[in-house]
Amino acid sequence: MNDGTGEKIAWVTGAGKGIGRALAKKLVAQGYVVAVSARTRDDLSSLASECPPGRILRYPLDTTDPVRTEEVVASIEAEHGPLDLAVLNAGTHTPMTAENFSVDVFRNLVEVNLMGTVNGLSQILPRFIDRRSGHVAVVASVAGYRGLPTSAAYGATKAALINMCEALKPEIEAHGVRLTLINPGFVETPLTDRNDFPMPFLISAEAAADHIATGLNRSAFEVAFPGRFAFLMKLMRILPDRLFFALTRRMIAK
Repeated sequence: MNDGTGEKIAWVTGAGKGIGRALAKKLVAQGYVVAVSARTRDDLSSLASECPPGRILRYPLDTTDPVRTEEVVASIEAEHGPLDLAVLNAGTHTPMTAENFSVDVFRNLVEVNLMGTVNGLSQILPRFIDRRSGHVAVVASVAGYRGLPTSAAYGATKAALINMCEALKPEIEAHGVRLTLINPGFVETPLTDRNDFPMPFLISAEAAADHIATGLNRSAFEVAFPGRFAFLMKLMRILPDRLFFALTRRMIAK
């Protein structure tokens, strides 16, 4: 699919900062015309100014708004042609301990991380399935592998995304649509700046974008990085509970 010029069209949500912003630039460098969405218009404008003219298409969006999400996807395809790739990356993080357990924090993370992605999928999947083509990428996190201290809400949303993608993959691939699950570890962004604990194997947003762009060009279902950290997190999934909780107790701030 393309816009009539032979160029591929991608859509990246959460493109104002961090991984989404770096990935949008990477996709432009690979030849895509990239529609970018974020809540902050100034972030999208500055992103466009850092890329060659006409390569970044700005569509401000709060992904928790299903009506606006429908309008944005329809506008992108009406104005620039069918999408080839959609990267549903928008997300947020608020640390939450048992002592400050909050319904409002939990609800906000569910709305942004989970339902924001669901809103995007609800518009993308019917189009891709109807055309029997297209590539969807969902950004979750290695934090969704097992529950970690201060991440009861964040990790729950990411675990839900992982489970959802695993359920969807065989169904949508039967219609010729690709699905890639992206599970980053710690990436240096405004969100991780909120963390007050050591972050092992921390990488830059640009390095994360390189991992994602490379992974999107491969046939693997999951793109997890950095490799050593992803391996350790996967290992924790199979640890006996006694050993797992012995480790996570050490993560609790004294």
